[in-house]
Amino acid sequence: MAESSMEKIPLPELSRKQRRVLGVLLEKGFTTPDQYPLTLKATTTGCNQKNNRDPVSAYDEDTVADTLGQLNRMGFVGVLHPESGRTERYRHYMRHRTDLTEHQLAVLTELLLRGKQQPGELRTRASRMAPIDSQEELRIALQGLMDLGLARANGSLERRGVEVDHNLYPANENHDALSVLTDEPAAPPESRPAAAAPRAAAADSSRASALEETVEDLRTQMVELRDLVSRLQDEMSDLRRQLGA
Repeated sequence: MAESSMEKIPLPELSRKQRRVLGVLLEKGFTTPDQYPLTLKATTTGCNQKNNRDPVSAYDEDTVADTLGQLNRMGFVGVLHPESGRTERYRHYMRHRTDLTEHQLAVLTELLLRGKQQPGELRTRASRMAPIDSQEELRIALQGLMDLGLARANGSLERRGVEVDHNLYPANENHDALSVLTDEPAAPPESRPAAAAPRAAAADSSRASALEETVEDLRTQMVELRDLVSRLQDEMSDLRRQLGA
């Protein structure tokens, strides 16, 4: 059956190993297309790399090969057998098995590799795979994933401090669930002149809002710097692998 005519199938619950292996194939298809599809060795290396992974894993090739076989039977991974007799390679079929957009695939990939995170972090990291130019573009991609039951959030996507995660965890997996956001109770009124209290509260709110924006900006810059280092480490690892091939 031609790839373009593959039947669309829903994404099932995925184990930790299945999420990591599928996430790696998606990521490398985006970021290193010249080296994709991946050999078993490259897939294992991608699963175990220390940057842009949470948690860091230590899978052996037998474990990764078994997981690739599971994903192949599900219909989400294909095996390529070169006519030259060289090592077989693996690729994902997510573009053919689902109707996800490039932005949705990039966002889902990042969630599969790192789990829950805030939208600012998610946009920075997913943009290395598919450029997401604004938080609004990210919200559109996330909302589409949520509508399909593939992602979830612990509050409105417009809300500061909201966290998002994929929704592919098996029911019996003990994972770090999203905490429900609640509004903090109002502080008891202080003894102050009635006219001064609203002005003081407004000033405090303004300062708090400015501080939150500053912290958010710093967090985004920190994520961007970490991911720049991660990309450089990936490039160095890929270069070493090529030189050693």
